[in-house]
Amino acid sequence: MQNGQERIALFIDGANLYATAKTLGFDIDYKRLLGEFRARGYLLRAYYYTALVEDQEYSSIRPLIDWLDYNGFTVVTKTAKEFTDSMGRRKVKGNMDIELAVDAMELAPRVDHIVLFSGDGDFRSLVEALQRKGVKVSVVSTVSVQPAMIADELRRQADEFIDLAHLSQRVGRDPSERAPRPPVGQDVPGFVRDRPRPARPVAPTSPVSGDDFADR
Repeated sequence: MQNGQERIALFIDGANLYATAKTLGFDIDYKRLLGEFRARGYLLRAYYYTALVEDQEYSSIRPLIDWLDYNGFTVVTKTAKEFTDSMGRRKVKGNMDIELAVDAMELAPRVDHIVLFSGDGDFRSLVEALQRKGVKVSVVSTVSVQPAMIADELRRQADEFIDLAHLSQRVGRDPSERAPRPPVGQDVPGFVRDRPRPARPVAPTSPVSGDDFADR
């Protein structure tokens, strides 16, 4: 441990965290989120995983990715694939589970505590494997809504479950910091209000919903 502090790494399933915060009715302030976990120990890495739609001239998630890249996060992306389901609805398939799992296993020997921001039950095996390597694993999601946003098997496997609802006051965006949304056509819809401000830099929130991903 550095200076006796617990070495921590954050692994954020971007679409899943966004969907969870949206369901709880608040936006994540990623600068405050970093500060929250830096106060708990030595924050070695903070990874953020998301998929980008291919052949899209402008990606609405790009401002968030750029902000995170310059403000202490390691951003991992890959190209998502679009398709139309049997009902004629547009769907996007962009699963980042493998990338997250590989990075977590590689980093495991250098950390004491991994915090996983996801409720996806597919991560249960990863959590178990990390625990076998002597790493403490906390999972951040919520059971404060019905149905719960976390799979029961993942919650049971974790060493600690952190309900995102209980973190909202410490990592949530202050609604008063939002500027009024401009008329459509004057700027990128939904992002003017989310730009970092010089006086107090605040991360934009992701406009990508977990509902947009077919395999979430």
